[in-house]
Amino acid sequence: MWMYLGLLAALFLGFHNLCKKHAVQGNEVFPVLLGTIGTAFLLFLPLYGISVVSPEMAQTQGFYITPLPWASHGFIFIKSMIMAASWLLAYQALKHLPITLVTPIRSAGPFFTFIGALLIYQEKPGPWQWVGFFLILLSVIGYSRIGKKEGIHFGRNKWVFAIIGATFLGASSGLYDKFLVQYVDLNPQTLLFWFCFYTVLILLLILAATWFPYPAKRKAFVWRWSIPAVGFLLLGADYFYLKALEDPEALIMLLSAIKRSQLIIAVVVGGLIFKEKNKRKKLIPLTGILIGVFLILYT
Repeated sequence: MWMYLGLLAALFLGFHNLCKKHAVQGNEVFPVLLGTIGTAFLLFLPLYGISVVSPEMAQTQGFYITPLPWASHGFIFIKSMIMAASWLLAYQALKHLPITLVTPIRSAGPFFTFIGALLIYQEKPGPWQWVGFFLILLSVIGYSRIGKKEGIHFGRNKWVFAIIGATFLGASSGLYDKFLVQYVDLNPQTLLFWFCFYTVLILLLILAATWFPYPAKRKAFVWRWSIPAVGFLLLGADYFYLKALEDPEALIMLLSAIKRSQLIIAVVVGGLIFKEKNKRKKLIPLTGILIGVFLILYT
């Protein structure tokens, strides 16, 4: 069951990436990010209210947000800091790089998760799963060569380093999620509610210094329908992902790889919508990534 939940998370993530590209194009990145996370927080706010006013009904319906000790709040705040840094780097990179390059670089995330799962959680993949992970990594390197034809030199472009940093931080957060769900024993809705709350606070502090005091920057910001859509889609993806992690048999390395099937939507559909170059050539490493995912799932 947890694998199917992972596939649902991948579906939401694929459309999330498309909406995110639309939201940041020619736009201020920080307020866009605040709008997306703020939307997710507002969607959860009624559930929190019901959990406080009528906890029995919330428990019966399965969306009870549990009271937490301060230590658990501290754990969630750490996750918010990690993901805020990851998103800020990723959104800036997405603003300056084609989605058909950003998404495949992000697909290296399972490799970092794979190493962490081995060292921290002692998860044990099979031989073909090793092959699958290295195939994914080599395919991402193939994308870097295609990127040079679009004038994007991976060794000298700061936005490439930004998306690599975002990928590493995102993988670290994925490993941390398993700790929060299986060891701190947080349910998905409680974790997501407080995560959104603390991330909004972090972003407000950043915007108070970098955006609110500057009228020209405020006027340059354009509100788009895709901003709340990103928040809704991200919330759905994270919820299904965390629900999958609740299963004691769920392997974080496999879940991370399953989520890479979002590439079908992001590269194929995204390439058509945003009219990006070299779409056919990018299908070659995309095929390598999908074969790698297949080897991980079915061997």
